[in-house]
Amino acid sequence: MTDDIWRREEVESPCIKICVVHPEARICTGCLRSIDEITQWSRMTPEARRAVMDELPTRTGLITKRRSGRAARLAR
Repeated sequence: MTDDIWRREEVESPCIKICVVHPEARICTGCLRSIDEITQWSRMTPEARRAVMDELPTRTGLITKRRSGRAARLAR
């Protein structure tokens, strides 16, 4: 018996289970998808999923990370 029946030819979700939406960029800080892309993922065609996956690396610059926290704010 093999597991071939459970294998699918689908584009896997880029979700890494860090689901936090960046307040300005409005994309998930974990997978870099928009809320619309996340909710539509299961209904997207493989081509649409590939298009999203191809675009994700260009989105890393949209998210700015906080630096220093409370100590930096108090030093201002």
